[in-house]
Amino acid sequence: MAKKEKVQKSMEASLWDSCNKLRSQMSATQYMYFVLGLVFLKFADLKFEKRRQQLLAGPDKLFVEQPSFYVQEGVFYIPEKARWTYIKDHAKDEANIGKIIDDAFDLLEKDNDDLKGALKTDRYEKSTLPAANLASLINDLDKIHEDEQHPMDDLIGKVYQYFINKFAIGTKKEKGEFYTPDNIVDLIVDLIEPFHGKIYDPCCGTGGMFVQSEKFVQRYDGDLSIYGQESIEETWKLAKMNLAIRGFSASLGSKNADTFFDDQFKDEKFDYIIANPPFNTKDWRTKEQLAKDPRWSGYDAVPPVSNANYAWILHMLSKLSYNGIAGFLLANGALGSSGEEQIIRSRIIKNHKVEAIIVLPMNMFYYTNISVTLWILENRKSARDVCLDGETVHLRDRTNDVLMMNLRTMGHPNSDGFTELSEEEVNLVKSVFFNWRSPERKEKYQDKIEFWKSVSEEELAQHDYSLIPSDYLGFKDEDLEVDFSTEMPKLQKKIKDLSAAQESTNNKTKDALKGIGYGID
Repeated sequence: MAKKEKVQKSMEASLWDSCNKLRSQMSATQYMYFVLGLVFLKFADLKFEKRRQQLLAGPDKLFVEQPSFYVQEGVFYIPEKARWTYIKDHAKDEANIGKIIDDAFDLLEKDNDDLKGALKTDRYEKSTLPAANLASLINDLDKIHEDEQHPMDDLIGKVYQYFINKFAIGTKKEKGEFYTPDNIVDLIVDLIEPFHGKIYDPCCGTGGMFVQSEKFVQRYDGDLSIYGQESIEETWKLAKMNLAIRGFSASLGSKNADTFFDDQFKDEKFDYIIANPPFNTKDWRTKEQLAKDPRWSGYDAVPPVSNANYAWILHMLSKLSYNGIAGFLLANGALGSSGEEQIIRSRIIKNHKVEAIIVLPMNMFYYTNISVTLWILENRKSARDVCLDGETVHLRDRTNDVLMMNLRTMGHPNSDGFTELSEEEVNLVKSVFFNWRSPERKEKYQDKIEFWKSVSEEELAQHDYSLIPSDYLGFKDEDLEVDFSTEMPKLQKKIKDLSAAQESTNNKTKDALKGIGYGID
């Protein structure tokens, strides 16, 4: 028998396995912040040492300890006692290693303005992780290195994102709603193409919406300004680290703050909004709070206390620039909810803000297996020229149309058991979307029963402004394609054979019972 070939694990997978074994009794959420902080230090040090060696080998070696010679290359300057070699050399100092790491974060923050407020911590000194485990964790992370197979930027992206992905799965029982799978981020980026101007995520979590899409990362340059807000302090800090280590200049506000009650960008408008708000948040305000907030003005109702879904929608609409577009995710219940939400939804539709409603397959998220909807809202749906994929493209007038799509039957299980769309399926959705927006729509686009349809606002009104795609997509009657003259005789024979088999079984049972004196005739 041929020996089964052993599959070589990737560096990030091997690192994850090693680190995960050292978790001890620490919760998955605590361990996530704990490990990712050290990963950040390791990557910051790798970039620092690479720049340091360049300086030592060149004419500027006298300035090797000058922070400005690092900052100008997008590299953090790291003081001696914050460097990875110093931390590794003291890894077995069980009494002090926790404080040494906390002090390293403090020193790094003081010398780098982009990290202000993001690093100061006492997490490691007060940690419940056994000191021996911490020393092993440091030694495992020390294995991260740059080589021909792992260039720096690719290395950072793969390891950091692999860890966040695995932590998202591990923390789902702890309601770790901080992660949107790459596959979904890619789809949103493909549809709204946020490559120039200002982009905003009002609930940015770890900053994943900005860094998870390979296309977004590849196209990122100085033409795009990144803004985000996050309410949880530790997650906000992680977002600052996540973006900074990849060289993304971003404004995440002066602090972590609640988007509804302490908007960090009150006077800003954005060309693109990309978001995955918490689904169906209850009691997000009291009855009196925000009742007269200007963000709800003109929508004939106030988002209910019982559910924040429409508060998120109206907040994002209030942030769109004149030609702004938003792509965000919500639970399907928001599509046809009643009461105040139905009133607000009808006004959003009447204001011509809904571009597309796309229902995604089940089981795509790590923290819920429900089907989720991708909303595309656009501030101005009239005919105009836009820049898409680096080219000027003319869009037709879609003022009175909404594209409905149902992707429930698409997707396949990935290696972690969750559903993801294939590249071909993503390209299909993108093609349908852009062909529907095209001036050549009549030639390029056709409705497809059960999958997608262009719905007029008049038809939406007839359905009480429901945005549930199944109300409009129709049902394909498979029976209409059946050749009854061929199929019915086959069905008759199957039924006849089943009846004969059943009769034979009954007779055998009767004979057996009769043989032991319990006949049933």
